[in-house]
Order: sequence, then C-alpha cells, then structure tokens
Amino acid sequence: MTPAKFKPPFAESDRELRRRRFANEPSAWVVLFVLLESLLSFRGFSAETPSFRTDVMAVLSKAGCNAGGCHGNANGKAGFKLSLRGEDPDRDFNALTRDLYGRRTNPVEPDQSLILMKPAAVIAHEGGKRFSTESWEYRILRTWIESGMPKDRANLPVLESIVAVPAESILVEPQSEVQLRVSAAFSDGSRRDVSKIAVYEVANGGVSVTPQGLVSRETFGETTILVRYLNQQIPVRLAFIPARPDFQWSEPQVNNVVDEHIFAKLRQMRMNPSQLCTDDVFLRRAFLDLLGILPSAQEALEFVSDARSDKRERLIDELLKRSEFADFWALKWSDLLRNEERTLDQKGVENFHHWIRQSIQNGKPLDTFVRELISATGSTYGIPASNFYRANRDPIERSEAVAQVFLGTRLRCAQCHNHPFDRWTQDDYYSWAAVFSRIGYKILENRRQDSNDSHEFKGEQIVFVSRKGSVKNPRTGEPAVPRFLGAGNSRVEIDRAGLGELAAWITSGDNPFFARTQVNRIWFHFMGRGIVDPIDDFRATNPATHPGLIEALADDFVAHDFDLRWIIRTIMNSRTYQLSSVPNEENGDDETNYSRAWVRRLSAEQLFDGQSAVLGVAAKFQGYPTGMRAGQLPGARPEKVRGRRGAAESADQFLELFGKPQRLLTSECERSDETTMSQAFQMISGPTVNDLLTVPDNSLAKLIENGEPHRRIIEELYWSALTRAPTVPELERSEAYLGNSANLRQALEDIAWGLLNAKEFLLRR
Repeated sequence: MTPAKFKPPFAESDRELRRRRFANEPSAWVVLFVLLESLLSFRGFSAETPSFRTDVMAVLSKAGCNAGGCHGNANGKAGFKLSLRGEDPDRDFNALTRDLYGRRTNPVEPDQSLILMKPAAVIAHEGGKRFSTESWEYRILRTWIESGMPKDRANLPVLESIVAVPAESILVEPQSEVQLRVSAAFSDGSRRDVSKIAVYEVANGGVSVTPQGLVSRETFGETTILVRYLNQQIPVRLAFIPARPDFQWSEPQVNNVVDEHIFAKLRQMRMNPSQLCTDDVFLRRAFLDLLGILPSAQEALEFVSDARSDKRERLIDELLKRSEFADFWALKWSDLLRNEERTLDQKGVENFHHWIRQSIQNGKPLDTFVRELISATGSTYGIPASNFYRANRDPIERSEAVAQVFLGTRLRCAQCHNHPFDRWTQDDYYSWAAVFSRIGYKILENRRQDSNDSHEFKGEQIVFVSRKGSVKNPRTGEPAVPRFLGAGNSRVEIDRAGLGELAAWITSGDNPFFARTQVNRIWFHFMGRGIVDPIDDFRATNPATHPGLIEALADDFVAHDFDLRWIIRTIMNSRTYQLSSVPNEENGDDETNYSRAWVRRLSAEQLFDGQSAVLGVAAKFQGYPTGMRAGQLPGARPEKVRGRRGAAESADQFLELFGKPQRLLTSECERSDETTMSQAFQMISGPTVNDLLTVPDNSLAKLIENGEPHRRIIEELYWSALTRAPTVPELERSEAYLGNSANLRQALEDIAWGLLNAKEFLLRR
C-alpha cells in the first residue's frame, strides 16, 4: 500500500493545550513531553506502515474489541469505548491516540501500549487473550504505533465491496470442510485478499469456522456464515448433505412456479419430498388456512366422496369466495396493525376492523389497501384507516412500523448506531423518522378509565398533518432531513400531499421491498415459515432460502395488480403446499426446504371456534352478539372485561392463554403458538372445554335425541372433530364404551373430550 505523508497524531492546537497543561508540572515531565513531541513530529515510516482504516480497524474487529459485548458496547468497557463494529473510524482513532492522554498507545515503547498488552494478556484483561505477541494482529498494531499512529490521507481508497468464494455451495459427504476466500474491492479499482483479516460468524449453527475461514461440518444441514470486513458484510450459504448413494429423484408432479423452485433445490439436496397428503388432510388444512375454521362433517364427507380430479382446485376457489375468508384475514391484519382497545377505544377498533374486513371482502388490491392506510387523515371514527396513525403515536413508532410491516425492514438497531447487520445508518433512521414528524392528533374527548395511564384513549381523535414538526438526529444534534428509506438523498416534503407521495412510493411496483415483503408474509401464513425468515427482516445477511422463488412470486404479484387471492391460489395449488407432513427417509430433519408440510398448533381462535363447532354451542363474548366467533372479534381482549370475573370472561382468558396477542407490536411474532403446561390444564380440566361439553342442548344431546345408532354417533363426532372416519379399532372401542355405559350422555362427553384433546384436533398438519 502506498504510504501517506506522515502527519503527527496531534494537531497544533492539541500540542499547545498539552504544553499549557504541563506548564506547572515538574521540569522532568516537561522535558519528557517535549522529547516525545519531537519524536512524533519527525518520525517517518516505511511503505509497510499499516493503514488505520483498512488494517488497524480490521484488527479491532477480528479480535472482537469493537463487538457489542466488549468495547463496542454503548457504554464501552473499563472506560474504553469504541464504535460498534467500527462504524466510526475517526472516533476510534481519537479513542486510541488521544483519550486518557494517549496512554493506550505508546510510540516510544510500542510494546508498553495498553492496546497491545491487554489483548495479548501481558497484563490482566477482562476480555481474556485475543491474540499472541507473535500474531499478525499484534504486528499490525505494533507497526502502526511504532510509526507514530498516523492518520490515513484524505484520498485513501475506500472499501466498496467484498466477495466470498464460494458464495454458496452444496457439499456432499465425504466432503466435510470448505475454505472461504474473501477479496475486497476498493474505490481505486484495486482488489485485496482479506481472507485472513475478515471476520467469520456462524449465523445458525451446524458448523464451526476458524478465524482463517475454514468451515467444518458438525451436523448435516444448511447453514449461513456471515463474512465481515470493515463496514461490508455478506452471507455465505452452505449445505452439508449425506452421500445417499442410492438416492433416486422421485419425479414429483410440478404444478406451477412454486414447485419448479422448491423441487429443483430438493433435487440438489438429494432429498425427495413427502407424498401428497390425503383428501381429508387437505380439506382440513385448506379450511384452517383460508377460513380459520373446521369443515363440518357434511362438507368433509362430500369432499372425500367427490371423484373429480380437479376437486382441490375447485375447493380453493369456493373457499376464497366465502365470508369467513374476509373474517380470518381481517384478524391477521388487525393483529399486524395494532387494532386494540386501549389506544383506539372500542368504537375505533370496530370501525377499523370493519374497514379492513370490507377491503378484503371486496377484493381491494393490497397496494390500494396500503396506500389508503399510509395517506389517511381525519376522524378516527369517520376515516377508519386513520386509526393506523392513532395506534402509532410518535414519529419513531410510525417509521419503525411502516418499515417493518410494509418494507420488511427492521430499523430499531439503527436508532443508537449504524445497523450492525444491515446497510442502514443512524442518519437513514432519523431521516426516515422525520418523514412522519408532522403527523399530529386533535383529541376531541378522552374518557379514559385510568387517569394514570397516558396511553389509554377513549374518544374521537382527528389525525392531521401539522405545519411544524421535526426529529432531531442525536449524532448531529440537528433536525434530520426527511428522506424516504433507501431512496437516495433527495429531501421530501412532509405536508398532506407528501403522505400521498409516500404511500405511492411504498406501494410502487418498482419498490424492491413492498411486493417481496407481502408475498413472504402470505407464504408464511400457509407454509409456516417465511422464504425470508423472520418474515419482516429482509437484509443481505438474512438471505432467502429460495431467492429465485420469492422474486418470481413478487413479480407475479405485481403483474396481477397485488391481488391477494391470486397469490394465495398460486401457493395452495402447488404440490408443495399439498405435501403430507409425514417425513420420508431423507427429509426427517428438513426445516427450511418445504419438503413436507409444517405441523403447527392451531391458533387460539381456531381452537376455541373448533371446540364450539364440534359441540354445536354458540360462542358468547361480552359486549358482542351471541354466535360471533373468536375469529370474528374486532379487537384484542376487550377493555370492558379487564379485571372482572365471571363466565363471560373465561373465553377471553382462553384466547389469551393460547397466544392471542395484545397487539402492542407491529409483528407476527407477538402471536404465540408455543405450548405450555397451563394450556394442558385448560384443555384437560379448564372451564371452557368442560362448559361446552355440559351444555344441555349441545350437539351431543341432539345426537342422543335423534336416536342415532352408536356407530353413527361415533362417526359423526370423528368427522366433526378430526375430519376423518374412525379407524376400525377406534370404532370398536368407542362402541364398546358406549354399550357398557349406564349413562350414555356422560359416555359421549368422555369420547368428545378425548377427541378435543387429541393431537389431530390440536394440530394443523
């Protein structure tokens, strides 16, 4: 590297300041200081002098010094603070050369520098030994210190990109290792091998990686290695797979573009997909995924007995037309848009939910739906879409919510520093937040019940765009310049028309974020995992499992005018969606390639509504008409039942226990499908299930009153609860149990209880 002209580490003003500071000290100190200044001023350095930005900063990263758990922490460690992952080289230069009177670096006796002695464990270091005195890291730092800690010249070539080889690879047994090679491209056109100095981090396990970039298999499967050098980072995707010498591709039928991409990768992975699921499993899956409810026994029997070859395609089309489709997808969007009573009040929640549901029922294109949300102002009662801004009450909340929900970008990490895993800087964060800085509220009335809760609102509000408002960038101390996220340096106006411009920019077919994010979210709801996962975290260091597929689906979505039903139909008609959840010899450990259906627990609303439907009992939620299903409720847990006791509240408690979100976050991750012991006790002996079983006029009573044979009663229960006929052993045991029971009603309650607690009932498979 061509050396820069030497400059002393301290500016002239700094020398004068130090001379004044030592003026009253003993003369020996003054002499020492003058001698040191002379040495610094006249010491030259050779062509081998390391660059601070490209070499020294790389060492600090390689050794982990500027990591979040060490000196890159917001508060530093032991009084020494570096910028996180080297995002601010100028500040780090000052911390090394000037902070604490420059005691961390000693150009007169380089080996006595704290920045060398501590990481080399010459003296005690809380972070332990990071490198040895014989290492290349030590040599780079020592040479730079010995050369007078020079700053880089202003026109030093800057890093533009890095490339890793291989960028992705499938390694078949006996291959168990791969050496990564990394090269860096600089602004002057030069390239440099940085394999030794780059940082390697395993993102999701299964392998180990040495500091030199040698990746070794620990278990079979796919993994991602994050490769970082200075401010650039890229993912490397690797798959270690068993040899499977007898593997033969099963040539599964390809229905559409989904299967083309999924099956192509499975073949590369030497992994056959599972068989097609049975008709009864498909029917149950389709009802749950599209409508959030179970098929009736009659619907199940009719579908299974239908001999038409295209009956699955016909079923999908029929279900997409049903009103329950709008109910179920309004529930999903209400979760995401924070439609909850504490902030919006009951009337606002109901109006917002009605607007969402009607938009879906009427087939409103998703880009139009989002444009109306983003540009909405006015009364939160009269213009329901304006409740989106009522729920997100300050510029920070709004900017993070819009970025995460509509652009698939998690920005929060950039609030305090440049994003450590993405390209967004702190300036990007506050410029984006500034776009939402003038949205204001006129509170016409607030009848809050808790005077100490400043986040509770009860009454109509007017959302409007103010003439004033700004967001301060803490890095500069100045108001941030409003700019669209990743859309260049052009300033945008934040008046009423500006909201329309923002809405149009977000939903444009040319916006690389919007279509991919929405397609990925829809895919997640049907397949159980996003092509990019987490589904709202698109970044280079979180690559898609099937990048070609998500691009193809996004392009198709745009080409068909952002039609929700179109993209759903495409996914559900694929053979991939219709695969069985039963693994074969090759895909038992697969969790990312969609080689079989993903088994998951029913949602809280699906469980509650399923129990009510099987037992023929109309649900009742306080404040809503009898018969309204859990999946039709507009809000989260109603404010009016908080803190009260009684039968009407047990249904709400059931939903909360089984993961219905409070809607405090703009993310699907708030809804939980985790299983707990409390849920087990609720299903076994809780009031919700047992109350439904003992209702005098439920479906069990009607089956008895109709005088149906025991066999017919048992079959009806199985088709209603499990969407299948009982097996011969199940039928024989159940008939014997009913025949030997002195109390037929109680015996039927026992059988129904067993079905409602069966895995087949609790799981979508």
